[in-house]
Amino acid sequence: MRRIFSGLVLGCLFALVLTGFAGRAEATPSSTLWTNMTPDIQGFDVLHLGIDNYFTVMRKTRDGGGSFPTDFGLTMGVLRSQKLQLELGFDLLESSDDPLYFNAKLGYAEGALGTDSLALQIGIFNVGTNRGVTNQNVAYLVLGHTFKNFGRLSAGPYRGNPDILRNSNGGKENTGYMVAFDHGFRPTKGPDGNTFNRFVFCADYASGKNAIGGGGTGLYYYFTKDVSLLTGPVWFNDTGINGKWKWTTQLDVNF
Repeated sequence: MRRIFSGLVLGCLFALVLTGFAGRAEATPSSTLWTNMTPDIQGFDVLHLGIDNYFTVMRKTRDGGGSFPTDFGLTMGVLRSQKLQLELGFDLLESSDDPLYFNAKLGYAEGALGTDSLALQIGIFNVGTNRGVTNQNVAYLVLGHTFKNFGRLSAGPYRGNPDILRNSNGGKENTGYMVAFDHGFRPTKGPDGNTFNRFVFCADYASGKNAIGGGGTGLYYYFTKDVSLLTGPVWFNDTGINGKWKWTTQLDVNF
């Protein structure tokens, strides 16, 4: 079953990524904090810019310090449809030897298939350009729902390249699950008359002792409905790969 799921997502979405990038530069996947688990998906003609930093706090390099490369990402909704949506994107991680990664996500936002319908999406991320080194090719499924007066909850399985997603001891660790939660508060009316939440609390987690295993908690501050800054701590399941916990700041802008 996992092979069927992984093959379907990799085959369909990777083809979409290749065709979508033939004549355009578009692009970081929708995410919560550390993981790509979220019921959000970019609408048609919406360009999203994300600049993410992960750095240590008061820690020497020999004690598990060391920041991650800065992640500059672009994502864009490319499917003109009232219900089915598709976003395509890329991430540029600098400085690193192989900085370019691609991603894609296809599916339905919450409520698109009916008043109480779940968000239902399939995606792929970390499609690296150096075969055998960075091509993690992580396929995943998203099921998401908003609970009144509580927040949004989303979850789903993932499966990546077994030759790349391994633990720090070399063992295969290419499958697992991701889960995410967010809750917005302090509603604010913007200049256009639309209401948005000024603050959003979020938390997410990915299982597995591999490069993507870990989680975090954070707080978004929305300057406007299209510009936000997220900050909070992130920890990892295998410190032999990612080191000890880090602090993240993430700027997100929709055009």
